[in-house]
Amino acid sequence: MTAFSTAHTALVTLAAEGEHVDTHESISPFMTGGAALVILLLMLWGVTRFNRDR
Repeated sequence: MTAFSTAHTALVTLAAEGEHVDTHESISPFMTGGAALVILLLMLWGVTRFNRDR
């Protein structure tokens, strides 16, 4: 039961420290979504160009 008590102690300590606060700005969700959309559209275009025989 020592592993259980060690894990419990670690979780209690982690919870007592509070929330993690970033001091820098994160990546914009709109930029991430826009980049993913562009990549997926490029992949779709490539698949449709290489699969013309069907």
